[in-house]
Amino acid sequence: MSLPILLTVALLLTSSAYASVNDFCVADLQQPDTPSGYPCKKATSLTEKDFVYSGLGVAGNTSNIISAAVTPAFVAQFPAVNGLGISLARLDLAVAGVIPMHTHPGASEVLVVIQGTICAGFISSANTVYFKTLFKGDIMVFPQGLLHFQINSGDDPALAFVSFSSANPGLQILDYALFGNELPTELVTKTTFLDAAVVKKLKSVLGGSG
Repeated sequence: MSLPILLTVALLLTSSAYASVNDFCVADLQQPDTPSGYPCKKATSLTEKDFVYSGLGVAGNTSNIISAAVTPAFVAQFPAVNGLGISLARLDLAVAGVIPMHTHPGASEVLVVIQGTICAGFISSANTVYFKTLFKGDIMVFPQGLLHFQINSGDDPALAFVSFSSANPGLQILDYALFGNELPTELVTKTTFLDAAVVKKLKSVLGGSG
């Protein structure tokens, strides 16, 4: 066997052994986050409770401007998903509730409708729109980084659960990115082609200034 092949086999065995030893890495949230995730808690300090999260069993408060609530089970809430490339969230949408246009820079998303009727969709980088009315049991995927939304299009409250391909998918809501900050109105009007009065009104609603 040649030297390059031997080195490759040795590296594979080493990485396999490392993976088998590190079955999981429950996040130590007292330590700073890093690009590869949080440092691990000591395995000897863990119990079965570290691998269970009950926060998604309670409906979120939909008494707000969007008539909707998102309850996350990301690494900050559920440290056991640290390093596993997965996380979840619960979506509660009152009648006419909406999850505004937003992106997750760090993950793709899969939505499954548990109750009610939800119109959901996303916009591709080619500006092609894909949207559909979803019913109980329907599933839709939203590719990483693309703008997407969910709207309760029925006459009753809706419930969905979503999963992500990251323990910390990130979130940027388009409306708040445009109107919930200190970017001067003049610049917003130039970059969005909206009337200044409209921009100022949206800034006042969403907490922006300038």
